[in-house]
Amino acid sequence: MAIHRSGWPIPLFLPRLTTPDSKDKIILAGDIGGTKTHLALYRSTGIGVTLIRDFKYASGEHASFMDIYKLFTEQDASLQPDAICLGVAGPVLNGKVNFTNLSWEIDSTAIKNETGVKQVSLINDLEAFAFGLAALQPDDFITIHPGKKDSTGNMAIIAPGTGLGEAGLYWDGNYFYPFPTEGGHCEFAPRNEEDIELYRFLQKKYGIVSWERLIAGPGIMDLYHFVRDVQKMEEPAWLTDELKANKDDSAVISEAALLKKAPVCIKTMELFTRYLAQESANLVLKMKATGGLFLGGGIPPKIAPLLLEKSFLQHYLECDRMEALLQSAFISIIKHDTTALLGTAYYGAYGKAN
Repeated sequence: MAIHRSGWPIPLFLPRLTTPDSKDKIILAGDIGGTKTHLALYRSTGIGVTLIRDFKYASGEHASFMDIYKLFTEQDASLQPDAICLGVAGPVLNGKVNFTNLSWEIDSTAIKNETGVKQVSLINDLEAFAFGLAALQPDDFITIHPGKKDSTGNMAIIAPGTGLGEAGLYWDGNYFYPFPTEGGHCEFAPRNEEDIELYRFLQKKYGIVSWERLIAGPGIMDLYHFVRDVQKMEEPAWLTDELKANKDDSAVISEAALLKKAPVCIKTMELFTRYLAQESANLVLKMKATGGLFLGGGIPPKIAPLLLEKSFLQHYLECDRMEALLQSAFISIIKHDTTALLGTAYYGAYGKAN
């Protein structure tokens, strides 16, 4: 079996891939986050999956997952799923999840009872991201750092979006085994006076200051308010108008930084990319991820030019005597926008049967 540096697809452990029972099944796959729910029907072929149809919903506009499920399946009652797999933004415990950034609870047993589908799986959204790597090709990535040639070992994924997701992939010499974490909720560690000032600013608002408070969409706005209100950088009038008119304030800030339109936005995103680099290094060290690091989620592909600047790698390599280990791991941005959805389809078709 070719390892990830010399061949594709990445060899993930999917025990039912190519087995007869995995062929010609309809899989309902879902990527469920605090902002949106993306559902899709896929047909499994034994060596991959083919999209039948999909649709996106605003999560907060619906009372439960089952409300969305009914809307989606009613569009074509002739295509009923043989299996359901959902990637969820929160820890899955005993087949249940209470969402971190959404007031839902999902229970796999309840879904089985309500739908009549016997195979229902819930996996963490970052675990789904990892399984989605099985469907990707080299041109689905943007390389930030090539790493050491032929370096192998565990891999890691860090994914800032509505929240901050983190996951690992354990390498046994033949296959990668994805596993979820809740590392984004570990506490932020200040390094210098500016960090301490930011920490105190965020501590007044949140009490516990986790990495997710800095490295996520809402974190961009908190960093912006720190730069504007504490560091007293000017907010130009046109930016005030755009922030009032636009629902996605973090996108306004990051786009202005990319276009170098406002120093206050540039400074905000400099902080964001520095903290992303530092926590990326923390994750690689904790996972001993010499096999590589992937940056996923909604934000990294959109700010790729900022991450390709030399400052990101410089901040990533700033560590306690482990620069050689960090140098050995490649760093790539996942630019495929349905990686997690594909991961749930692959897991539903070829993963461990429930």
